[in-house]
Amino acid sequence: MSYNSIVLVKQVPDTRNITGEVMTKDGTMNRSSLPAIFNPEDLNALEMALQMRDQYGGKVTVISMGPLQAAAVLREALFRGADQVVLLTDRKFAGADTQATSYVLKCAVEKIGNFDLIFCGRQAIDGDTAQVGPQVAEKLGIPQITYAEGILGIEDNQILVQRNLDSGTEIVNCALPCLLTVVGSSNQPRPSSVRRRIEFKLAAIPAEYTALVKAWPEFEN
Repeated sequence: MSYNSIVLVKQVPDTRNITGEVMTKDGTMNRSSLPAIFNPEDLNALEMALQMRDQYGGKVTVISMGPLQAAAVLREALFRGADQVVLLTDRKFAGADTQATSYVLKCAVEKIGNFDLIFCGRQAIDGDTAQVGPQVAEKLGIPQITYAEGILGIEDNQILVQRNLDSGTEIVNCALPCLLTVVGSSNQPRPSSVRRRIEFKLAAIPAEYTALVKAWPEFEN
């Protein structure tokens, strides 16, 4: 039996080497002064979904909510093996808190439909709230497994998952569909594929078409 997965990912500022130069006078972070990267634990979530697809079949759809620049992480998801990607972008989303973000993502998941599993990183490094994944599950009315470190088995519409907690590990069984938030110790994300980089080198959102045609005029039509 095959299983369709949806992965929720985010483009975040690289906060690993913050200096005083990136801080504003009011103590907040100037995001534009930092390079944007694929949220690390979202890469683990993508890898877990890809491993499920490789073993059981199905489709992996990746969704990101963010500015137009977030298309970069979706291309990276395609390079690593995703089957389909979706960007949710609108000026109205600016400054969205976790409640608003989870509502937008919930609506996107419902529109896509036909899913068995939703994966996302445990938390984003720019907010560290760990709230969006659980809130999406709550709004969809499906069960959730947080701190997922590995899938031990899946059969008869049930999934067996190992959780990594501060106090040790825990094995839980859950009915599908469900949402998993994935920890960084779960796996080693695969690198992007050279073949897929060539295959999807022209993958673009409408706002990027003009620049793309200038770079590759032979593909204008």
